[in-house]
Amino acid sequence: MNWPFRKSQSLRCCSFLEVKSKYGAEFRRFSLDRCEPGRYKDFHRIIVRLHHLWQMDVLIGYADVQGELLPINNDDNFCKAVTSTQSLLRIFIQLQEHYFPNT
Repeated sequence: MNWPFRKSQSLRCCSFLEVKSKYGAEFRRFSLDRCEPGRYKDFHRIIVRLHHLWQMDVLIGYADVQGELLPINNDDNFCKAVTSTQSLLRIFIQLQEHYFPNT
């Protein structure tokens, strides 16, 4: 049977990416659709809700495949984090004043 390109592409592509977020000593796990992970704004909302960080300025980072901590603060680097991660996206959250204590 010949499937239209669009449909066969979506069948191959749809896989879930496991996410493990850490804030202090607290860990949360959830998953994202690798093909349609959403936008950074939606991701930020999930993180804030899961860790109960309402009305706090947080910085979100992830560990890349070499173990470097890289920021997630816009749609471009959120997309890079999702597409470059093989199995588990490790997210690290800190309050912004902990990064910049003098500001």
